[in-house]
Amino acid sequence: MTHRLLLLTAGLWLASFSTTPAADSARPLRALLITGGCCHNYKLQSETLTNAVAKLTAVEWTVVNEGGTGTKAEIPLYSKAGWAKGYDVVVHNECFADTTNHQYIRQITSAHKAGVPAVVIHCAMHTYRGADIDDWREFLGVTSRRHDHQSRYAVKRVADHPIVKGIPDDWKTPMDELYVIDKLWPNAKALATSVSEKDGKTYPVAWINQYGKARVFGTTYGHSDDTFRDPVFLDYVSRGVLWAAGRLER
Repeated sequence: MTHRLLLLTAGLWLASFSTTPAADSARPLRALLITGGCCHNYKLQSETLTNAVAKLTAVEWTVVNEGGTGTKAEIPLYSKAGWAKGYDVVVHNECFADTTNHQYIRQITSAHKAGVPAVVIHCAMHTYRGADIDDWREFLGVTSRRHDHQSRYAVKRVADHPIVKGIPDDWKTPMDELYVIDKLWPNAKALATSVSEKDGKTYPVAWINQYGKARVFGTTYGHSDDTFRDPVFLDYVSRGVLWAAGRLER
């Protein structure tokens, strides 16, 4: 049974979920989900993702939605010293392509480089894409600046890894965007790929990355409401959350 408490105030959602954990499980996972910006239904995405992870482990969520619905913002959360302190994993699902402040971006990446694990979803890959520094892109593990049209893309597992083991061989996404990956960074490893219907090239759509002391899991899918309702997508992202936090090992 899942218990949920949701508090909405000044753009901040605080959500607490608990499940009955297995006898040998650790204390509840402390997870921070950061959303906001343009182009997506963050309320639905937050609800479906937090509930999905709660099916796999006991978890205490803090969900922050700040910065409005535009493409440029510097959200208050990151101005706080130790903004990620106390969390086992931070999930980035924000979308601010035109924010370029170097100091602001490094306030975020420095926390992860020091060891705070992360999960990065969909438009996180285009967040800060206008910046002329690579700190965020190195943290993500990929460089991307554009995407193909929406379609139902076939997904191929290319690594034997517990995050993606539940993806069926014949799985196709709901209608979603394929991100064009210009670079897979040296510490990143692709877990699954899809083929572009425009250029015929194969691009990573799920991967793991080592950024400083932090594990990072990323996926470029996650645009549509249907994707965030899809059990295959929710399963591999949820397993990515557990892996990043050190709760899912090979």
